[in-house]
Amino acid sequence: MSEMKTPRRRSLLKGAAVAAGAMSAPMVSMAQTTSFRFQSTWPSKDIFHEYAIDFAKKVNDMAGNRLKIEVLPSGSVVPAFQLLEAVNKGTLDGGHGVVAYHYGKNSALALWGSGPAFGMDPNMVLSWHYYGGGKALLEEIYKSINMDVVSYLYGPQPCQPLGWFKKPVSNVAQFKGLKFRTVGLAVDVYKELGASVNPLPGGEIVPALDRGLIDAAEFNNATSDRLLGFPDVAKNCMLQSFHQSGEQFEILFNKTKYNALPAELKSIIDYAVQAASADMSWKAIDRNSKDYIELKTKDKIAFYKTPDSILRAQLEAWDKVTANKSKENPFFQKVMASQRAFAERAGQWQNDYVVDYKMAWNRYFRQPGGKKT
Repeated sequence: MSEMKTPRRRSLLKGAAVAAGAMSAPMVSMAQTTSFRFQSTWPSKDIFHEYAIDFAKKVNDMAGNRLKIEVLPSGSVVPAFQLLEAVNKGTLDGGHGVVAYHYGKNSALALWGSGPAFGMDPNMVLSWHYYGGGKALLEEIYKSINMDVVSYLYGPQPCQPLGWFKKPVSNVAQFKGLKFRTVGLAVDVYKELGASVNPLPGGEIVPALDRGLIDAAEFNNATSDRLLGFPDVAKNCMLQSFHQSGEQFEILFNKTKYNALPAELKSIIDYAVQAASADMSWKAIDRNSKDYIELKTKDKIAFYKTPDSILRAQLEAWDKVTANKSKENPFFQKVMASQRAFAERAGQWQNDYVVDYKMAWNRYFRQPGGKKT
């Protein structure tokens, strides 16, 4: 005869079953969600703002309900050029932009993007930043100007065009008196070439060009330029330039908010930056090449290669500008010396090892004389 189950025994058995069920069920985190409000320095329609959203999505997907980053477009909380101060003060928890936008705080900050970088391409500049001493220098500069932020650089940007012009330029003399838009140390370079420079943020360039407040302007790439409306106000674009040939993006965090995160979430951010850097560079190749074709075929834009005489003049102007800045600013001199040492080593390696890809491309897509195969 089976043993009769007393009420107490039935209760104990029921409790054990519940406990076993709980052990087999998936664990659900009850941790409170930390929300970060970010702002980019880009208009919502720009692919750069899309890159900022891409980064946030990677963090959000990996962090689950523990951390959520919301990205707002430029001007939602502060103007584009006030992002650094807003993140420092905690008005924003973070942001997405470029280091050159902080040029007014310390001229050395523009060296993360402006100029020829001693012949380094954007990915090499990122290598210098993370493995050649650039990161420590950037942190030192931010500390000197009382900016309590955590900075991540990522996303090597393709070489930028010389810019958009009502009439194409063929020599340096045509820059004299030209009302031109650029940012960072490129402002000083074009002033050295005789231009009258206006450092407008991205969303204000096309309206200024349309109203005649500026005669010509550069922004960044085929996709951004097309989305921002450059083809509507100018029909000539000059390709290739040294004014910003090695730039990358910056992701900023308010240091107090960042330091309050557990180590696991900091690691998620770190690896999300690296993943977003690769993804951004791949997306840029795909989208920029498609929009370059659209600009030529649908928008009827005339593209010209910037003459070598202008490129050489840019380098000469750069040398003059940086020599003066190095005398005025010890940080400027330190960053230049660090970049130069890294570029001499890394550049020699790259130039000696990398084959001329144009030879292969021309073989398959160009006949002698420049005609398509």
